[in-house]
Amino acid sequence: MEQTILTASKNYPELDRYLQQHHFKTVLVVCDSSLPLLEINQYFDEAGPRLSIQFIKFHHISPNPQYESVVEGVAVFHQNHCDSIIAVGGGSAMDVAKCIKLYSHMDPELNYLQQEIIPNTIELLAVPTTAGTGSEATRYAVIYLNGEKQSITDESCIPNTVLFDASALKTLPEYQRKSTMMDALCHGIESFWSVNSTEESQAFSKKAIRLILENKDSYLRNESSGNEAMLHAAYIAGKAINITQTTAGHAMCYKMTSLYGISHGHGAALCVAELWPYMVQNSSNCIDIRGEGYLNHIFNQIAASMGCASIEEGIQFFRRLLVTMKLDAPIPKHSDYSLLSQSVNPIRLKNNPVRLERKDIDNLYHKILRNGEAGNEGRHISRNYWF
Repeated sequence: MEQTILTASKNYPELDRYLQQHHFKTVLVVCDSSLPLLEINQYFDEAGPRLSIQFIKFHHISPNPQYESVVEGVAVFHQNHCDSIIAVGGGSAMDVAKCIKLYSHMDPELNYLQQEIIPNTIELLAVPTTAGTGSEATRYAVIYLNGEKQSITDESCIPNTVLFDASALKTLPEYQRKSTMMDALCHGIESFWSVNSTEESQAFSKKAIRLILENKDSYLRNESSGNEAMLHAAYIAGKAINITQTTAGHAMCYKMTSLYGISHGHGAALCVAELWPYMVQNSSNCIDIRGEGYLNHIFNQIAASMGCASIEEGIQFFRRLLVTMKLDAPIPKHSDYSLLSQSVNPIRLKNNPVRLERKDIDNLYHKILRNGEAGNEGRHISRNYWF
């Protein structure tokens, strides 16, 4: 699917043109709690009367978006006779907006998750407010029902249009700024080595990795140029995983985020930092049909994309990123390891190029959390990173 890409400028004239070209009358704005802090919020308040468009703001969204929020959103969409959707926010807002679009033509009396998805032509515009998830480029959405993760996949939920608004990143807290960047970097890396990779996906991965690292410092300084570049990098990494899906790094990080309160990107980066050297050491267990030699070539390509001369140098470079940004390992309890190992989705492991048995996963978790066990050389690490 070809997407239209818009880049925001002062007063959002490109958004004016988009809305007028489509002749929208009532737009459902699916947003998270960050919307009142953003310049685009003022645009919605001002543009409504000026363009004779009603913007219905729907913000009942939690960090782990609930199925019930989608049900409510679909009802609001129909009650207000909305003709389009704009998603403004991080991955949770994007996922809810995607599901509202998908479910808007289904029977509201039945569980949407149990119905066949019927593609529709409802226009969906995505305005990412973090540079990390890449959700604006993918066919995936995640919601939760009764505490259980529900993965939704359908090409028709990919946003038709994406608006990159660098000003939306100005208010990102430092921790979220770092962890979302690492999420995008992990997307690029994991997609690169995925058994589903193609020449196209690898070109996206290479471009995303280089763009992230070239603009890392400017982005971390919260400069407009760095913010804009990082939005594009996260989007490109999203296009890579839209082809390949993620691998064991992401499969292993999900339980860590809920167990320790760390962000998704933080958890993924901790996992990738140990998964990469493990796979290098165990490349003889390669399950990619292209073979062990090919896999080692890809590991070299990933390192080269980082500007490194060898795989080992690439691994050390990645690990130093975590250290310099103080994305430390959380402190585990002994009982955590069994809980973590049992949480890994085996379907995600089918995308991983090196076979992982249960004992390997347990061993990896011990490596990932060893710094936490050691107290990170005497520094106390909270079990809750949401600050």
